[in-house]
Amino acid sequence: MIELFTDGASSGNPGPGGYGVILKSGTHYKELSAGYSYTTNNRMELLAAIVGLEAIKNPNQKVTIYSDSKYVIDPVVKKWIYGWVKKGFAGKKNKDLWLRFLSVYNLHHVEFNWVKGHAGHPENERCDILAVKASQQKTLLIDSVFEIENRKTTIFNQKKTDI
Repeated sequence: MIELFTDGASSGNPGPGGYGVILKSGTHYKELSAGYSYTTNNRMELLAAIVGLEAIKNPNQKVTIYSDSKYVIDPVVKKWIYGWVKKGFAGKKNKDLWLRFLSVYNLHHVEFNWVKGHAGHPENERCDILAVKASQQKTLLIDSVFEIENRKTTIFNQKKTDI
């Protein structure tokens, strides 16, 4: 049994962001985090779950994900994600991350537990600290898909107002 605790953060939405992950199994404990220069909170919440699942070396593991993000939990638990796939994610944001999530989610037996954020849950609080700290590093990664999609939207909106 693997416990996976996740959190994402963004200062501004969009803005600098990061994720924090804790993996626990028996006596094993691992923390993961990274920061991005321009992203959203939802992307970081989802990326935390992805990175945590990708860190599991052997397939078919029983994994419980603890998250304070209904954005991550509800589409899977309520099975909305499968309708999104059938419709090619029409009108949905973060298709790149949802597809990446599904590819690793399907390798394991995953359950979700929602935890209230900023309510004293030790691992959730630690993941929040990791995510915020990662978002404040001097050197941040580039969330290239988000930046490209955001640039297209900005350019499109500028052209619409010029008409």
